Amino acid sequence: MSEAALAVLYRDDVCAVVDKPAGLMAHASGLSRGEDDFLLHRLREQFDSRVHLIHRLDRATSGCVLVAFDSGTAAALGKVFMGREVRKDYYAVCRGWPEAAFTVDHALDGGPGKPEKKPAVTEFERLATAELPVPSAEHPTSRYALLRCMPITGRFRQIRRHLKHVSHHLIGDTSHGDGRHNRAFRMLGVHRMLLHAGRLRFAHPVSGELVDVRAPLDAEFSKALALLGIAPPA
Repeated sequence: MSEAALAVLYRDDVCAVVDKPAGLMAHASGLSRGEDDFLLHRLREQFDSRVHLIHRLDRATSGCVLVAFDSGTAAALGKVFMGREVRKDYYAVCRGWPEAAFTVDHALDGGPGKPEKKPAVTEFERLATAELPVPSAEHPTSRYALLRCMPITGRFRQIRRHLKHVSHHLIGDTSHGDGRHNRAFRMLGVHRMLLHAGRLRFAHPVSGELVDVRAPLDAEFSKALALLGIAPPA
């Protein structure tokens, strides 16, 4: 297998879960700017099969992506996603110390060219807090938190935009984040957006059994947590 092979976290005859690296787009789109390296292309080559993406992650987000190998399975899994019968856990590092548990219920549009706003809900759990001796505005230090994020709906850049809405911006998010904190992490050697799809749970479309898959943090996300003195999530 080539060095571009992606980690396969789960696979059977009809579907698979792969670990998408940060920086890789799911497929060609208006945002691809002439690029020719995409998750979908790699998987078709790696599996030597037709591949259907059941959902997508932003280019800068890493972690679990569910795919199907035939259109029937893709349709069945699509209904599971549309019916909100899938549990997705993301891990994120944000600025500030939010409350221990909170929910953001804030409608969002569908992104460029899709101005209609639709309901969007994300549940958050604070897993750990940290403070760095980096000045921030009038404060001599900067505070950060590790969150578990559980989107109930699936809107365009939902977690990122919901964190901005509550002023706990995602670290490394150049579109919706806080530039001062992003620069601080780049100076510490962390150059990726700190959002990772760490766990995916869904009912298998054939057997009905629960499939529970976890994706490990990559080296750079782990480095960020080490700099903060935060243990990786269990």
